[in-house]
Amino acid sequence: MNPTALITGASSGLGYEFAKLYAANGYNLIITARNEEKLQKLKDELNHIEVTIIPKDLSQPGASKELYQHVLDKDLTISALVNNAGFGLNGYFDELSLQEQQDMLQVNITALTELTHYFLPSLKKAANQGLPAGILNVASTAAFQPGPKMAVYYASKSYVLSFSEAMAEELKGSNVHVTTLCPGATETNFFKTAKAENSKLTSSTMSPQMVAKAGFEGYMKKQRVIVPGRVNRVSALAAKFVPRSVAARIAQNMNSANS
Repeated sequence: MNPTALITGASSGLGYEFAKLYAANGYNLIITARNEEKLQKLKDELNHIEVTIIPKDLSQPGASKELYQHVLDKDLTISALVNNAGFGLNGYFDELSLQEQQDMLQVNITALTELTHYFLPSLKKAANQGLPAGILNVASTAAFQPGPKMAVYYASKSYVLSFSEAMAEELKGSNVHVTTLCPGATETNFFKTAKAENSKLTSSTMSPQMVAKAGFEGYMKKQRVIVPGRVNRVSALAAKFVPRSVAARIAQNMNSANS
């Protein structure tokens, strides 16, 4: 029996790359995102394995439970959960739409937490059956410091990292491992969605293929936290030693537009 991975945000970017990596390593897939057409295209591309499409907008309250119920209704059991869906917004907190920021919290925090809770029994069952079982949560280097001009996004990724590290410790000995991927700037649609195409963050980016590969390989090795790229690792480490106020000023400068 092949293991099955559920991947959120699978229609593009890191999610698309994760789908290809898991498929290449013998996993069947359950893929979800808002864009059904792109999901179908990915399914056609990965025609050598079993792919189940469940279109879902995780910014909508209740969508996580609906996704979980769809998986149950299809009598599917997962052994890998990839919480990849997420987005950011660039701008001062009080000038950004409150609804858009609430949608961001719904995707980045609430959906990730709910899906972890819903599917954890399935993951434990898979582990007991001898299948490799685990969770891969996508955070960001933003998780390591406060981020003015992307305040809610940075805070949401801090939650993902803290929650994931706590879950990794709770599940120690259960044969279900938790890996957190903390990429820096990556060549995806993130900056377009965040309306941050001109920010200084875009001056140094990694390809989604490289980031996903680092995340997948770290997941397979059961590493707890992965920061791809030497520059990103240095900046994440430096954030632990400088005053938080200094880290905030640096982040605000990076989140601002190039002059």
